[in-house]
Amino acid sequence: MAKSFLFVILVLHFLLITNSINPTDFAALRQIKNSLTDIPSTSRFFSSWDFSAATDPCSSFAGVTCSATRVTILTLGTGLSDSPGLAGTLSPAIADLSELTQLILFAGIVTGPIPPQLAALRNLKVLSLTNNRLSGGVPPEILRLPTLHTLDLSRNQLSGSIPPPPPAANSLKILVLASNRLSGQIPRALPPQLLHLDLSNNHLSGALPPRMPPALRYLSAANNRLWGPLNGLESLSELAYLDLSMNQFSGPIPSWLLRRSVTSLLLQRNNLSGGVPPSPSWPSVAGSTVDLSHNFLSGELTAALAGAETLFLNNNRFGGGVPAEYVERVVAGAMKTLYLQHNYLTGFPLEVGSVLPDAAAVCVSYNCMAAPPLGLAACPVSAGDQLSRPASQCSTRIP
Repeated sequence: MAKSFLFVILVLHFLLITNSINPTDFAALRQIKNSLTDIPSTSRFFSSWDFSAATDPCSSFAGVTCSATRVTILTLGTGLSDSPGLAGTLSPAIADLSELTQLILFAGIVTGPIPPQLAALRNLKVLSLTNNRLSGGVPPEILRLPTLHTLDLSRNQLSGSIPPPPPAANSLKILVLASNRLSGQIPRALPPQLLHLDLSNNHLSGALPPRMPPALRYLSAANNRLWGPLNGLESLSELAYLDLSMNQFSGPIPSWLLRRSVTSLLLQRNNLSGGVPPSPSWPSVAGSTVDLSHNFLSGELTAALAGAETLFLNNNRFGGGVPAEYVERVVAGAMKTLYLQHNYLTGFPLEVGSVLPDAAAVCVSYNCMAAPPLGLAACPVSAGDQLSRPASQCSTRIP
């Protein structure tokens, strides 16, 4: 009798609120709240999640969006800069929200693993669990979700290797696993329709896969332990942003990296050698950046990179004169930053009477110029306070 009475009470309660909320979703929300908490005295995200009142979660719970009677979007936390976010763990009950299309967890101190049960969310398109303290591995089951478009697990404490997405994962367009503790190699087979891949700030090692997804427009694997030549990128005709800085890549810079589609090329702090390919010319695009600093590049500079707005060639072994095209672009205000310090350059062809714009940052210190024309005013502190190299270094430099 008591159980029947309790059941009637529950039914009456749901009748009051379930005009737009499914009972299974209601129960799942309760379990989700039980596993998470506002950080005391600073966050009030859950203040609207009142399960004791006859309220409709679809219209009154912060972060809950419904379609008909089902929860379709769940946003946990406010994402505001003055909010520290949530603490606790992610409940496997999230998987009971079977119509969920977006699950977003804003920055906080949520710990524990990512529930593998999330793989039951067959309608999930966006999974973003960033800036927390999630640990364990990346559940391979999640990468098999048929409709998943965006997976962002960046800035956590995830470890282990990156599970290879299945060949059928054609819906996955954005994969961000940056700033974790992932190790091993980059999977050799990645979804062919991938547009954005960010694996930066991990512990990945090995060479680049022999073939990357041809649709890629954004690729970052900076600050890892990757090595070998810059191969496997030849087919990326749509690539606009490439950051492979702070690794151990070696060999020459392929000429196809200077094609017109790439507007940000960041290869600093590697072991690259050889010269800058003479052609084609770098596209003149506002905001374009080339950083080849802190490598072992040598030979004479060509005009190929004159179109960049920001150009870092410092701390290499370049010799000869600075191309006139570079100087002309700086004088015209089109090239805003030109760092050439710590090379073996012999001349900077600034015409008499020419004046550099006040906003221009140009540094040519510690080269083989007898009288550097620009001084140290625009140089970073790391350039040091010596205008020129000792003559002995210039006479014995490595070509």
